[in-house]
Amino acid sequence: MTLGIDIGGTNVSLGIVQKGTIQESFSAPSFPPEATMEQTLETLSGYISRIITPEILKIGIGVPSVVDIKEGVVYDTQNIPSWKEVPLKAYLEDRFHVPVAVNNDANCYALGIYAHYPVTSLPELLVAITLGTGVGMGIVEEGRLFCGANCGAGELGTLPFRDSVLEDYCGRHFFDAAGRDSREASRAARAGDPDALALFDELGRNLGVLMSTVLFAYDPSHIAFGGGIANNYPLFRPAMERYLQEHFPYRKVLERLKIDIFTDNNIPVIGAALL
Repeated sequence: MTLGIDIGGTNVSLGIVQKGTIQESFSAPSFPPEATMEQTLETLSGYISRIITPEILKIGIGVPSVVDIKEGVVYDTQNIPSWKEVPLKAYLEDRFHVPVAVNNDANCYALGIYAHYPVTSLPELLVAITLGTGVGMGIVEEGRLFCGANCGAGELGTLPFRDSVLEDYCGRHFFDAAGRDSREASRAARAGDPDALALFDELGRNLGVLMSTVLFAYDPSHIAFGGGIANNYPLFRPAMERYLQEHFPYRKVLERLKIDIFTDNNIPVIGAALL
């Protein structure tokens, strides 16, 4: 059995995973922004101690950060100000005496999504896109993560777009800038509110730009959307597909592309356990 951990800005989720299934799990608040690195590591260790058992053979952790995968060192973690350079692997291995693997949280999400596909129809090349506060992206090619030299492959949400970057127009920041909460906008759009529907139409066009970039960069067989905003796929799908049909030049690529939606909250923890 493996202990999978997903460290987010709001919560830390932990789960004991066996054969791709969570046997036991719990979620706890993430670290206060004023906490020191030592305090955060002590808190994390306390969370692990609550769930770890002698049967756990490995710990896998996903963090919203650049990671030295070999050494397990975490750099400049989003939403945890004190995590500028954290030897997370060494610290936890010394504390709990089991092997520890550390990777970017979007990569863990991609692994977790890949594990949800039937063995008979596994993607040749999967790009998993998480639509949350921002945009995360992970790439799995024939069952193996493609991380790049610095665990930064797939960060296409940071490409320049309009007056900012793509992820500001494809995640919750897009709704914030419009003065609306994403969940409220979703409810209003489903009720037929024209302004909310127009907002999701614009979101779909923005995601069409992101999708085009993904297709040019990686030529995936499958693209999977996850994260909270992916629940609104029916609302933004028409505009996204319309953008692709009008602006992406390779029709055969679009015909062959498979787009899937995964919104299971356990996916990041399962993916971390698979590291």
